[in-house]
Amino acid sequence: MPRSVEDAPLTTRAARERLATRHQPYWRGLGAGAALGYRKGSTAGMWLVRVRDLTAGGNYRQESLGRADDTLKADGVEVLDYRKAEAKARDWIARHHRIAAGLEPEPSATPALPYTVSDALADYLADYSARGGKALRTTKQVADAHIIPALGKTPVGRLTRDTLKNWHRALATSPPRLRSKNGEKRHRETDGDPDAPRRRRSSANRILTTLKAALNYAHGEAKVTCHPDAWAAVKPFREADAGKVRYLKDDEITRLVNACPTDFRAMVVAALMTGARYGELIAMQAGAFDLEAGTVTIEVSKAGKQRHIALTDEGCRFFEATAAGKAGTAPLFERDRLVAQATRKTEAKIARAVWNKSDQCRPIRAACEAAKITPAVSFHELRHTYASRLAMRGVPMGVIAAQLGHAGTRMTEKHYAHLSPSYIADTIRASFGNLGIVPESSITPFRHST
Repeated sequence: MPRSVEDAPLTTRAARERLATRHQPYWRGLGAGAALGYRKGSTAGMWLVRVRDLTAGGNYRQESLGRADDTLKADGVEVLDYRKAEAKARDWIARHHRIAAGLEPEPSATPALPYTVSDALADYLADYSARGGKALRTTKQVADAHIIPALGKTPVGRLTRDTLKNWHRALATSPPRLRSKNGEKRHRETDGDPDAPRRRRSSANRILTTLKAALNYAHGEAKVTCHPDAWAAVKPFREADAGKVRYLKDDEITRLVNACPTDFRAMVVAALMTGARYGELIAMQAGAFDLEAGTVTIEVSKAGKQRHIALTDEGCRFFEATAAGKAGTAPLFERDRLVAQATRKTEAKIARAVWNKSDQCRPIRAACEAAKITPAVSFHELRHTYASRLAMRGVPMGVIAAQLGHAGTRMTEKHYAHLSPSYIADTIRASFGNLGIVPESSITPFRHST
């Protein structure tokens, strides 16, 4: 006959502290040959459950339930107080009886695989896609290139602050990568570029933000029960995004436009006239231009909203000429694309086609080289040129933000407010008000000559 259980004092943390440390568990009966156990360790305890198993000759079947809340705060999943441990034990006992009665299959003997950083990223990207995230492709590229190779196999519960901090620092000190074939890694030379360290820290911060978003999503969906302190404690580099905005001066604009081939020149001029992003331009149709209103419409911007960009007279002339003779749904900007190589008997076959992603990279570099623009600008810096030109001519930040499609003026002010000759002064004078402590005077004081 199995010996009876003498109920041990397990219900409170104070009662368990008075128990002697031992490997043999202390048991508290739950009825019908079942009991809740507590194994007292040197630093913390473990909850167990056992039930009499008649199929095993009257012996017991035993299972671990989780850690006791002796030193850690109970989370109800991995760290349990007495009440949660008893409830979990009774659930396990009931499941055992259902299995013994043939009402439920035996659980798989294969242990559950740990939930890794790769799993967290996959779940986050699936949710991001379902929510209509606009940067899915680039976010996945960041994960594949910078997060998964270093941390992908690590269980989320084993991430530490030091591990993530060292990874974040390594990102900031590694050279920038160049686009290359699968399995090939190439890096860009940064010698002599004083702004390169800041840009690497800025890139490391963006990658860290992606990782934190994935881990926070996993924690919020209860896919992991560990505390988020491990990644919350890793802070981004300070002042990494405070780089000087690069923009072209008027003579550089002229040289760049003249150095571009015809099809690409139209894209460059459109970017300078509108401040539109490359992706917005290649998706633009001829019907987006409205001569009566003097605007061009971006149907879906990065923020997911439609916006109307006001054009100058020069901009209207350009878009009117570019859209002439095209159906409203026809692409506004096209290029010649090689369809078939020339042979001994046939000439090369060229067809008109839309611009694709990244088709702008090589032409803008070649044009900058031909125009002797050093350092070379990216296509996106044509957008900065547009906004900087408006700011330097005193256009209000709200107007610039509307033209660029920013949700508010925060980003606009961050990048362009310092270029506006009157923005700061006008804002201070309009907002500070009059203290009333300096009396009005009709006397004009003499100024000392220098």
